Amino acid sequence: MSAPLLQMNEVTRRFGGLVAVDRLSLAVQPGELVGLLGPNGSGKTTAMNLVSGALACHGGQIALDGRRISGLASHRIARLGVARTFQLVRVLGGMSCLDNVAAGLAFHPRGAHGAQARARAQSLLERVGLGTQAALEAGALTYIDQKRLELARALALAPRLLLLDEWLAGLNPTELRQGIALIRSLRDEGLGILLVEHVMDAVHALCTRCVVMNAGRKIADGPTREVLADPLVVRAYLGEDDEEAAHA
Repeated sequence: MSAPLLQMNEVTRRFGGLVAVDRLSLAVQPGELVGLLGPNGSGKTTAMNLVSGALACHGGQIALDGRRISGLASHRIARLGVARTFQLVRVLGGMSCLDNVAAGLAFHPRGAHGAQARARAQSLLERVGLGTQAALEAGALTYIDQKRLELARALALAPRLLLLDEWLAGLNPTELRQGIALIRSLRDEGLGILLVEHVMDAVHALCTRCVVMNAGRKIADGPTREVLADPLVVRAYLGEDDEEAAHA
């Protein structure tokens, strides 16, 4: 097996007396799509923030392709090949969709500007299903289309590792199928993806492996079907009383 694209080793993050991420270790291989699961408040988004550099680690190390990235500024990590979407969508509402993506292209390691950037931005909008809305202000998009725009902007960085934080949440069945197909195509192109998701249909369809967190700690790591059947995982999601009722 090749060296991991992403390696988190004993990573810890505290907020005062709360240990939000507690000695978390996980790896993502090139071209692998790993689900990062757990109940609300388990530390998943904090873990994403640590990888992307939005937060600093209080212990442990994070490496991309063997190079330590923990301690680097977020813009430097992005230039090394890490892109992300956010649980709460962040677009530049007063700018057109095309200009939103073109702004992302400016942060590509080799940069892209002018006509080249606009052509590439149009191509990325078409990739996520927004090709006909290039001139529309981002703030006028529906919530779902703003998610598509944010993904196009992330892809503008030509990342090697993509962090998706509940990108499929809130989609109707047709949109969900389209979203799953899009993410699968990105994985098939060799992109490593770490996916925080609560939509179990998407997890089963996309993730060959899952890591599950609870109260900041990793409680399971393995093939998706086995992990989701683990009693510790069921208990973390349902609670002990509900788990007993489900088996009654």
